[in-house]
Amino acid sequence: MSKAAVFFIGNKLMLDDGVGAAAYALMNDTFEKSPQVDMFDVGCLTMDMLGMVNEYDFILTVDAVDGTDAAPGTVFRYSPKEMRRNTGAVSSLHELKLADLFDAASLLGYECDGYCVGVQVSNAVPTQVCIGLTPDVQKALPLLVEAAAAELYRHGFELKRR
Repeated sequence: MSKAAVFFIGNKLMLDDGVGAAAYALMNDTFEKSPQVDMFDVGCLTMDMLGMVNEYDFILTVDAVDGTDAAPGTVFRYSPKEMRRNTGAVSSLHELKLADLFDAASLLGYECDGYCVGVQVSNAVPTQVCIGLTPDVQKALPLLVEAAAAELYRHGFELKRR
């Protein structure tokens, strides 16, 4: 049986960067747990997750993005390779990206398929700790969760609605 992991990425203390944690909560409220899909509120993606690349057939990340020139709240789906390493049309707010994790894993002989969904933030760099999402990102949250579920389905992993 194929297995998928969904990594919900972000820091809920940094305004829109917390969209991963908010999407994790909504995804768990919307869909039943699946024996094929494990979901993780990981905070920030780290090299500690290298071994997970070898444990799953497919990894999906759900994250905040910036630098798209799109309106805040716009939802994107993209392959890890479509995300430039430093900045670009689709740029994660985090230093380690799924493509980087896959690159490092391949050096160890680990391999799996992956994809990303994300939402353009309104405020990528809040000046103070701030829990919650801006209105545009909060409004896009259901679409982001549906995009994640659709991407899982597209890769052969169906989630059952509650």
